[in-house]
Amino acid sequence: MSNQKVTISPDLNNPTQHSLWLVKFIETYQKLSTDNLHLLADIYHQDIVFIDPMHQLESFEQLKNYFNELYQKLSYCEFTIEQVIAQDSEAAIYWQMSFQHPRLNSGKVVSVQGSSHLKGCGDKVIYHRDYLDLGAMLYEQLPFLGRVIRWLKRRAVTE
Repeated sequence: MSNQKVTISPDLNNPTQHSLWLVKFIETYQKLSTDNLHLLADIYHQDIVFIDPMHQLESFEQLKNYFNELYQKLSYCEFTIEQVIAQDSEAAIYWQMSFQHPRLNSGKVVSVQGSSHLKGCGDKVIYHRDYLDLGAMLYEQLPFLGRVIRWLKRRAVTE
């Protein structure tokens, strides 16, 4: 999975504007792949709380296992960071994720908008919560279920 990277808007690439933990987080996600998931230890606190629409993990060990499993299933993944709002030990990151999974969307790339709420502790992230449309990311990409969900969405708009 060496195709994974994070793209940062030029104005987000100025380290003097953000805390060390946030700079390290963004820099690490720029180069993260299945070959170097050990880098997660450089950015996540041992007591990390990680929440996304499907999971709540409460230790670095759980997070490391989750990433290992997740990244093995993807053939491509890229994050484009569109905006960072940071104050003190917290940040909101708005991003677009493009990924490719052989069983979703007929193996074609799927793009999903999302955001992350991060909290830093020292030079590491201790809290990471992702907000994204799980339907757009997963359910709508499945052959039968995707058609049903798209039909329901169209129907909801016309009713």
